[in-house]
Amino acid sequence: GAVEVSVRSPIACWFSAMLYCFGGSVLSSLMLAEPPVAFLAKGTNILLASAVWYLVFYCPQDIFYRCFAFLPLRLLVAGMKEVTRTWKITAGVAHANSHFKDAWLVMVAVGWARGAGGGLISNFEQLVRGVWKPETNELLKMSYPVKVTLIGAVLFTLQHSQYLPIARHNLVFLYTVFLVVSKVTMMLTRSATSPFAPFEAALGHMFFGLQKTPSKVTGEGATSSNGSSVCARSSSEQHHDDVKKRQAKKTE
Repeated sequence: GAVEVSVRSPIACWFSAMLYCFGGSVLSSLMLAEPPVAFLAKGTNILLASAVWYLVFYCPQDIFYRCFAFLPLRLLVAGMKEVTRTWKITAGVAHANSHFKDAWLVMVAVGWARGAGGGLISNFEQLVRGVWKPETNELLKMSYPVKVTLIGAVLFTLQHSQYLPIARHNLVFLYTVFLVVSKVTMMLTRSATSPFAPFEAALGHMFFGLQKTPSKVTGEGATSSNGSSVCARSSSEQHHDDVKKRQAKKTE
């Protein structure tokens, strides 16, 4: 998505864009006590990301953005992004294993951070832009990319530790196909609903007793509407009975 209008300067806009693009490298480096600025050493990637950032925000007549708003091109770019997500997860798991041998939690955490760092670091990126939205914290309410990256980190950690009986290239292929198909389907149907929603609801109800509570406002509204209709009905009936009594007295 585009950076919000509340950006104070082009430098802050550029820095926030770099944080979003290379947030996985920054976050995983911090977790492994490595220099968080190591991504700046890759000059080609920085120049490419900077060129894309400049064309998106400062191209005359928004020509560059309009070209990539074309649906087939958007689907292609989205699919390529999901492919790179798989590479980042596998690289993060292997990198964590080189520092902490067979440390499952570290491998999952670093693989998760490497693949979904842009979302996990979003609050800090917002502060750089002068925006503070604590309700968008991914740990409080995870988005679909962050969820599917966490699942991928767990799967590749199990496979790397040889607890998942499947070859690495097969797992990479199946996971990437799932990512691309689900992403393209969500874009074509314009649906923001996560494919994991039914499983999350079932597991939440099974292990934590979570369930949908009926809306009190709706109940109160229905009660008030029913009550008002009953009151209106009773008052009209009472008025009709009074008229009948008066007519009976007159005839008497």
